[in-house]
Amino acid sequence: MKKFTPFIKHDVVQRYLNGGTSYRELAGRVGVDDSVIRYWVKLYKYHEEQAFIPVYPSYSPDFKMRVIQFIETMNYSIREASALFRIPDYSMVARWKKNWDKGGAEALDWSGKGQPEMTNKNHESQNEQPKSYEELQEENELLHMEIAYLKKLRALVQKHNTRNIRNDSK
Repeated sequence: MKKFTPFIKHDVVQRYLNGGTSYRELAGRVGVDDSVIRYWVKLYKYHEEQAFIPVYPSYSPDFKMRVIQFIETMNYSIREASALFRIPDYSMVARWKKNWDKGGAEALDWSGKGQPEMTNKNHESQNEQPKSYEELQEENELLHMEIAYLKKLRALVQKHNTRNIRNDSK
């Protein structure tokens, strides 16, 4: 699956929320399944501007258990609960639930040592073929979306700062 910057995710969500385009239409333009767009929209609805700021936490077994209990008692979907608890990848919660279903609470406490070994991305990129015209066009569109998002974000920050200055001067 492609990696998308927080700016692109935000721009896609704004396109959906501003109306005039469906999940499927956006998904086709961006090149993902429409369920991914739905997930991004849920994340944004729960966490607004913080939704796409990357988080890399380590989740305790207690936290994992709370999420699973929430899913079961409140009848939430895995994706909805992931968005609500701001877990960056809903497949992580799916793995927690699967482990819990198989082995109970003990299965949620993985105590493996170390991190998986990282691959050398520079070495991989040297073996890559040049990008096709279509890939370059797609990348160009994504970059334009990112720039548009940054411009909107700058305008929002300036507007927010202007309000604060006015409120402070009263």
